[in-house]
Amino acid sequence: MEKQKGKPDIREKTLKYGLAYPVDEELVMMILGSGTKDMPVDVMAKKIVETLNRSNQGEVVANLLGLKGVGQGKALAVAAALELGKRRFCHLGAHIKTPGDIVPFVRHYAMCQQEHFLAITLNGGHDIIQIHVVSVGTVNRTLIHPRDVFGVAVRENAAAVILCHNHPSGRSNPSQEDIETTENLLEASSVLGIPVLDHIIIDCENYFSFLEHGLLFTEE
Repeated sequence: MEKQKGKPDIREKTLKYGLAYPVDEELVMMILGSGTKDMPVDVMAKKIVETLNRSNQGEVVANLLGLKGVGQGKALAVAAALELGKRRFCHLGAHIKTPGDIVPFVRHYAMCQQEHFLAITLNGGHDIIQIHVVSVGTVNRTLIHPRDVFGVAVRENAAAVILCHNHPSGRSNPSQEDIETTENLLEASSVLGIPVLDHIIIDCENYFSFLEHGLLFTEE
């Protein structure tokens, strides 16, 4: 792997401090090993992480191949590492009892510079089926349509969904637009018969649960 001038080798620091030490870009750098003549490995890793953050599971390889300098070998290496991680340390099947239970599985989105809106599908026992990125917006806005949220829920025969998005501004309190979006999705939820259990807003340190604050506007 390319060693940046004046910086300790990432592999050396990882061996010393453990795999929890590197940030996402550094983990990708270790997977890639090297960049290209026109794109250093750290720049390529940053672009790959940005691409991964806006990609759903089935889009990863195609989206990575769309990046300049990323060929089949590097794209498949990254995708294979993701698949291995998913199989070994995945949120799939995790049981959700309280709003706080979902936060560890979505906390990494708090670091994104754009709003990412997620639909977390659950089965009848409130175990996670999958976490879907249904929309990526600008710094402080993302547009959500009910079909984006409930389309994945219908395909997976989900019994319920939890909504979640990050606030790049750093404050997890809901905006008026967040409240209106939640109301619209709750209306669609009522028609489709797929309940929305919560809408959680995350930032780097905190989260805001619509359920915990009595903002779900349901009869329950």
